[in-house]
Amino acid sequence: MKRISFLLVGVVGVAGAFAFRAPASGPADQASVPVFVTQIPPGYRNWRLISVAHEEGNLHSFAAVLGNDVAIQAYREGTLPFPDGTFIASLHYQHVPSAENNTVFGRDQSFVPGSPTNIQFMVKDSTKYAATGGWGFGFFIDGKPVDEAKMTSCYPCHAQEKTRDLVFTRYAP
Repeated sequence: MKRISFLLVGVVGVAGAFAFRAPASGPADQASVPVFVTQIPPGYRNWRLISVAHEEGNLHSFAAVLGNDVAIQAYREGTLPFPDGTFIASLHYQHVPSAENNTVFGRDQSFVPGSPTNIQFMVKDSTKYAATGGWGFGFFIDGKPVDEAKMTSCYPCHAQEKTRDLVFTRYAP
């Protein structure tokens, strides 16, 4: 009888130890959630224009910055921080001279979008992306996500813009 009691106490003890440890795996799993958006959100081409951007230097690109309805409403109302469900897309293109437009203007002054270079996304989910200020970041070239090393540069750069909830682009009504 003593052996059965000791065995029963041992089994209960081991089970208790596992039960006690189980909640600890929850936060670890939460922390291991990737802060990267690895799939292009469907329908992003139907989102509305937030603004355009022109980046010089090594980037030398044009960008159309689009937002879903949640993003547009937040911009229009001046809502900060942006609410969960906000999606922002930045479609980047090389810019090239327009010979046709320059002929009309009589001098070299017109540039138009050339080849696409990349698409970038920000997705607001304050629970899922808590480790990166509530934002998930995506960076795609030719429809494929870039490697993790490239994506890790997104948050540190955006974190410098705390006054606007990590978002660089201002609304251009």
